[in-house]
This record gives sequence, structure tokens and C-alpha cells, in this order.
Amino acid sequence: MKIVHVASELFPFVKTGGLADAVSALASTLAHRGHEVAVFLPGYRAAVDHPLAADARRTLGLRVEMGDVFVTGEVRSFSPATNLTIHLVCREEFFDRRHPYGTTERDYDDNHHRFIFFCKGVVDAMRFLDLKADVVHCHDWQCGLLPLLIRHSEQRHGITLAMKTVFTIHNIAFQGVFPMSVFARTNLPEELMGIDGVEFYGQMSMMKGGILFSDQVTTVSPRYAREIQTSEFGCGLDGVVATRSDDIAGLLNGIDTDVWNPATDPLIPANYTVDELSGKALCRADLLKRSGLDPKFAGPVFGMVCRLTEQKGIDLVLANAEFFRTNNVRLVVLGAGDKKLEAGLRELVASAPGRVAMATRLDEGMSHLIEAGSDFFVMPSRFEPCGLNQMYSQVYGTIPLVTRVGGLADTVIDIDQNPEAGNGIMFPVSAEGVAAGLARALALFKDKPLFEATRARGMRKDFSWARTAQAYEDLYEGAV
Repeated sequence: MKIVHVASELFPFVKTGGLADAVSALASTLAHRGHEVAVFLPGYRAAVDHPLAADARRTLGLRVEMGDVFVTGEVRSFSPATNLTIHLVCREEFFDRRHPYGTTERDYDDNHHRFIFFCKGVVDAMRFLDLKADVVHCHDWQCGLLPLLIRHSEQRHGITLAMKTVFTIHNIAFQGVFPMSVFARTNLPEELMGIDGVEFYGQMSMMKGGILFSDQVTTVSPRYAREIQTSEFGCGLDGVVATRSDDIAGLLNGIDTDVWNPATDPLIPANYTVDELSGKALCRADLLKRSGLDPKFAGPVFGMVCRLTEQKGIDLVLANAEFFRTNNVRLVVLGAGDKKLEAGLRELVASAPGRVAMATRLDEGMSHLIEAGSDFFVMPSRFEPCGLNQMYSQVYGTIPLVTRVGGLADTVIDIDQNPEAGNGIMFPVSAEGVAAGLARALALFKDKPLFEATRARGMRKDFSWARTAQAYEDLYEGAV
């Protein structure tokens, strides 16, 4: 099949979260399985300057219609692997920036213009490069207008750009909602401004466009597909999602085992397997040393890697600060985000010297080291569409502590509820739930046979993309 993926992130070119990992792994796996795959990505500074893009060549000049003006740009293309081509949609004014969406303080004011240009640039590139895709797979709100723009271009020019479109909701909390005046930049028919179109409480929602006008809607875990049809998790779009209930599929993300594999990972100081774990002890000591903690510490080490937001339950961890101050444990946190939560973590570090460490930066190597060097990985998310770190953790022999939501509930089995198959600890979304989970982790760490058995079960699970890629192939073929 000819498959086109369109996304605002792609590992290793630009990454702020799991979206980049998921799109990269899915596209690469499909290409490896013999499909002809193209990926469109904004021409961010980091992507244009990446060594893998060194051979990128200008394949098309763009003159994109946006309202009553035309905005120029270009497409640069390169092929990093067999059957895989990456197209960068470039315009320096929009994408030559340090961060993809905004600073840690706020989103860029022109994100609506940036991603309308990106989507329309993709449509023009598909038309002029004559891609003729079987499936165009659009990811998250930044690509939400693409299914409409594709069909509008086909009608306008009497051509076929894609047999079918697929829209994946990676996180419904981020919806691309902008003033309705922005709609004029899309050049779409006026009737799409109404409640049956992209209008959302007097504004325009790009994600709503993707949900309503794609041929197939997917989410990144089965439970999340059900959750977002409820008022608790739908973030105001639950009614819209429910209208597509017959066309929505929850396909669990996988992990890229070429990147996340403790037996071969070049970013950790020692490799190891489920049958030979001595390298994990070396990773543990190195993690503690690099974090400014005692590398000989023998008690349990807790790790966290995430955006510092309320979604990730950072405030629930801070509500249990006394646990880390008084118990003989260590905590290492990597992440940035909400300044209030960041300040709270810094206060915890200051009040628990030698016990808690944190780093507020994007550091791929450190994220691998935390997964490899921790005994427990803490993910107290209020909602989690899929989550990847709980899968990384299991593969790296680090037991996940998670809330019973979304993809966490689809990938972690509580050891108390199922002692024979359990691979983690689950708890309710509350400060009390986190407290109970941490207490259970302490008890588990002391029970060495059970601790080792739980760790081994996680390491033996198959979270590879091969399983998920087959599900997507079936979905694509069914849609076409």
C-alpha cells in the first residue's frame, strides 16, 4: 500500500512526547513490512539541521493560498530507509524556531496560521508530487483539517489524492481551538463553519474537523477509545466522538524495540537482559551518581519522566512529599512544564537533600537511563491516552506504578489482583491512591522473590510495533 503519515512530531527529528515515538515507529515498521510510506513533517529548525536530513533536496516550491493571500514555502525530501520518504514542509517564518509549539510559558500566537499552512502545504505537495495515496493518516489537532482540505482539493481540481483518510486522537485534551475568524485562512466552504462542521462553542476546532471528516477515527488504546466518549474524559468533544462510535478503533501503541531495548541500548552505561541483570545494577549506580545521589544506595529508586502538568499527576506526587522525605528511598525526576509544579518539585529537592533529584530539560539519554536505573517508575496520570513509559519501564525491568486509566490500564496488570500475571501496581487517581501505591512498592521491594518475578514478567512482555502494525494494516485495508 501507499501510506502517507502527517504529524507535527517525528523522532528523532523533533520530540516533545510520545507522539514523535509513535509516528516514527509505526511509519518505520510499515516501511519495513514492504509498504511505500511517506511522512510529512513541519520543517522545524531541528529537523532541517538533523544529520539524517543532510541529503534533503528541494523537491517543490510552495505557493499556498491562505484566505486572500498566497504564502510561499518549499518541500525538502529525503529517504532515511528503504520504502520511507520524509517530506519537510518549510517556511522559516513559521518553523525556524527553537520549540515546535511555544515556550514553556505559552503557545505561539500564530499556531493556527502555522498549522493551516502545514496542512495546505501537504495537500499541494501531494497534488504536485502525484503521490496518489491509498491512505493518508493524520495525527492530532495539528493535522485535523487535513481530511477536509484533501476532499476539497479533490473536488476543486477533479483528482484523487487519497482513497481514504484516517485521523488518530493521541490526546483529546489538545484540540487546536482558535477564533472563528481564522477559518477564512482555510478557504474551505462556508457551510463548514457551522455546528456540523468545525465550529466549537463559537470558535474553530481543528480536532473536531479530523474527527468528523476523516473516513476512520482511531485512538491509541482500546480503553481510551471508550473513555473519550464520556463527559469525564472527552474534554467537551465526547458528543462529537460519539457520533463516530461505529468508526472509532482503539489500537494500542507499541514501542520501537530498535530504540528501546536494554540488551542493545547505546544510551545506557551497561546492557542487560531478563536472564542477565548485572548491567541493570550498573545503570542504577550511574543514574544515582549522575543525579548527585549516593551510587551505593541500596533502597528502592523511583523514577519519573514526563511533562510537568496536572494531567501527569505531578501535584499528586507533591502531595506525598513526606513519603520521600522520611522513607529510605530515592526519587529522580526528568521533565519541564508548569512553573508552579516545577517550583514545587524544586522545594521537594531542597527539603530532601540526598534523596530527591530533578532535571528540567529535554534529554533523551537521561530518559533512557532513568528507565534502566530505576526500580519503580511512577505514572499517576489523571488521564493517559496510551502512555509509552509504562511499557518502556517493563521492558527495562522497572516496575510501573500507574493509575487505572486509558492505555495504562490496557498495559499494566496489578500484582494484587492477578498474582500470577501481575507486572505492576495500580491505584486510583488521588493523592491517597498515590500514597497507597508508594506503600505497596516499598513492601514489594522488600519481598525479593515477588519483586524479581514481577520484574521478569514485565521484561518478557511483547510491546513491539509488529503487533500494532498488523492491526493498522487490517484497518487500512478494511477502509480502502
